[in-house]
Amino acid sequence: MSGLKDKLKADLTASMKNRDEVRLRTIRMALAAVNVEEVAGKEARELSDAEIIKVLTREAKKRREAAEAFGNAGRAEQAQAELDEQAVLEEYLPAQLSDEELGRLVEEAIAETGASGPQAMGQVMKVVNPKVAGRAEGGRVAAAVRARLAS
Repeated sequence: MSGLKDKLKADLTASMKNRDEVRLRTIRMALAAVNVEEVAGKEARELSDAEIIKVLTREAKKRREAAEAFGNAGRAEQAQAELDEQAVLEEYLPAQLSDEELGRLVEEAIAETGASGPQAMGQVMKVVNPKVAGRAEGGRVAAAVRARLAS
């Protein structure tokens, strides 16, 4: 079993003992999402830590989008509950890249590919995405690449 999944299960037990409802429901949801991903496809398999991070990133994004939707609908209580769950999930994710670090990675990728102009965005994204790997949202990466290629 992967180390991250073990940590999630241990934290689940600890949150049950501590009666931490937000952490308990969030970790249960995360483990359920991991289990669904493990049995998806033709054959059941065990996910690596990198794959679990992708699942947790996807779940955190869902929470962020739901919080925004609830906030726009005037349902502050539900929006706060989603943000609380997102905060718990982010404890298990790698630290996000700062704008400066992301800009530096984009610069390196552009230099590596020799790209110029917006039409080369795909080439740059192919090089940047593996380096970013869960440390920045895809939309944020694309925006940084687009801005750099436009200038």
